[in-house]
Amino acid sequence: MRKILFLLLICQFSFAQQEKITVTDLTKIKNIISIVNATDKVIYALKTIEANTEKPLEYDYVTNLYLINLNNPQKHIALTRGSESASQPAISPDGNTVAFVRTAKEKSQIFILPLDGGEPWQLTSLKNGASSPQFSPDGSKILFSSSSSLNEILTDSISNPKKELPLWSFEKPGFENNAFLIENKNIKANPDGNIEEIRAYLNKDVIDKKAKVLNRLNFQGESTVEPEMRFTHIYEIQIKEKAKPRQITTGYNSFQNAVYIPNTNKILATTARDTALHPDREQSNKVIEIDLGNLTQKTILDIEGKRFGGLSISPSGKKIATVMSSPNLLSYGQLCMFNTDGTAFKEINFDRVPNDIEWAKDEKSLLLTASSNGGIPFFKLDIASGKVSKLTDYESGNGNMTITNNNKVIFAKNDVSNPHEIYLADLDLKNQTKISNINGDWVKTKKLSYPEKHTFKNSAGQEIEFWIMKPTDFVAGKKYPLLLQMHGGPTAMWGPGEASMWHELQYFCAQGYGVVYPNQRGSGGYGKDFQFSNYRDWGTGPQEDALGACAIAAAESWVDTSKQVITGGSYAGYLTAWIVAHDNRFKAAFAQRGVYDLTTFMGEGNAWRLTPNYFGLPWDDEAKTKIDANSPYTFVDKINTPLLIKHGENDLRTGVIQSEMMFKSLKYLGKDVEYVRMPGATHELSRAGNVRQRIDRILRIYEFFERYISK
Repeated sequence: MRKILFLLLICQFSFAQQEKITVTDLTKIKNIISIVNATDKVIYALKTIEANTEKPLEYDYVTNLYLINLNNPQKHIALTRGSESASQPAISPDGNTVAFVRTAKEKSQIFILPLDGGEPWQLTSLKNGASSPQFSPDGSKILFSSSSSLNEILTDSISNPKKELPLWSFEKPGFENNAFLIENKNIKANPDGNIEEIRAYLNKDVIDKKAKVLNRLNFQGESTVEPEMRFTHIYEIQIKEKAKPRQITTGYNSFQNAVYIPNTNKILATTARDTALHPDREQSNKVIEIDLGNLTQKTILDIEGKRFGGLSISPSGKKIATVMSSPNLLSYGQLCMFNTDGTAFKEINFDRVPNDIEWAKDEKSLLLTASSNGGIPFFKLDIASGKVSKLTDYESGNGNMTITNNNKVIFAKNDVSNPHEIYLADLDLKNQTKISNINGDWVKTKKLSYPEKHTFKNSAGQEIEFWIMKPTDFVAGKKYPLLLQMHGGPTAMWGPGEASMWHELQYFCAQGYGVVYPNQRGSGGYGKDFQFSNYRDWGTGPQEDALGACAIAAAESWVDTSKQVITGGSYAGYLTAWIVAHDNRFKAAFAQRGVYDLTTFMGEGNAWRLTPNYFGLPWDDEAKTKIDANSPYTFVDKINTPLLIKHGENDLRTGVIQSEMMFKSLKYLGKDVEYVRMPGATHELSRAGNVRQRIDRILRIYEFFERYISK
């Protein structure tokens, strides 16, 4: 009896020590962003949030590298320290040397760190920086990427030794060819001169950043207008101090996904197809082989209208796994395989979009991860049979995976109990061992809310999955407000394995809210048909699914149905606005970085292709496209729910005019609306933006909702 009482006291004491998640716990979360291995060594990059000692309330993102020796996997050694981030690690085949990327003189450059001792030293000093290092099979060289502007290539003796012009039209009105691109240094800039001198003057204004001249279709970046095109090229460099890199590719194409072919002096890469189309119009690509001896290129795989990415080459160099998609359409990544010479191409019967892809050392199987049913499980492809089997559950998210020489799997994993840790497992993933304690110490002091999975059938006969989280300090018999949280994309997917929402969902549960989050039609992770089922229907169908989940959650005895609120970002900002224009059950709503008018979106956001891909063109027949019928702005006068609108001032993915239109119109109509602009913030604010602004954003959601549910 005494023993039982003693155990009860221990349990009560342990429970009393636990605290609810706070908003500043966001700064404690550490994330593994890459893992690589060679021989018996593993290197991982860890991203942390550190307080800025010179600026109160501000934080910095810092990434450092750590070493694990598999002979003692619980011991982790810091390879880099301090505020100078080190990322994109690569490890030499013999496991003795690490290459990584670090900023030097405001440019990313490649550094070399010997693991037998010594300080990192700078390998590259390119004026445009260097990234994506990988070791050659013999470990003597590094393959890497660097980008150059069109104007740089025009005059560069290596990228363009013959001073050739692009074969595709630059699409400058009034010029039938690209001759205007050639800089004539003999012409003096003169605003009062002849036409050639005036053109030279105008060109100097562009160079001096007094004007931006736009002739390209994809002129919007993530945070600024990008009138000048850039092209990514491949380089190789000996691992020696003061070594000069050799440029492998040239011209007016970008080359990506470069990988060495084992047992050869060749590499594989992807580049634009041989067409006369402007690169902004030609979204498909082809797989090529480059001979590193004479730099000749050979097309390996070229399928019209298809794009290839994530090339994963087998250890013998004989087979390639890749993800194929169809740009300019409703695209869906398809797992494919082919021989290195381009033969035996086949699509794998797998109705999910692969993320990480790794070959087993015996090449009898392929290990991969893919978003599915609320998690990111491991899957295994048996090469002989072509069958794919699921190895892990839907309750966690797995990624950054690498396979060792003895077929052990090292990977990062997140679940509700812990935002991120590193695990070691056999190739079948059945014997998993946690070999890190990255977030464990602080998380174990926190009280968490655990999601409960539910499903229902919508009117289209689809099974909709959703999760309900009770308030952290839930007490039976007490009533709580309910928050409907929706994901964007529209092809994103949430669930217990979604790392990006871990803190926000736990925070609202800690504030006494119940939370419900659904994967409405159009979500990824449920197969191609489900993902495409919101074609020309971004509003009505997804609304049915989101509100269906909300209604089931609201039927719980602990929910105060008079205190329901709603939020979502990006596409879910759209869906938030759509729902409150068609339904009045919510006390308050928060629409974040959303799209509200699909016609305006065509011109304002760099994700504008979503409009023609899902609906058609704004000048086509509305009866067919339903663009206006699917725009929340069309129904702005029907919005009666108090609405907080948020947008980053530098967000060019969806564009700030979207939110300005909604705010101005609602304000004109005398509605309850408030508008928050985040200076300098991009579309990625909630995931990778300024930490102080990320905290501000969460608190603004909470504060706005409290204005109305406290009444």
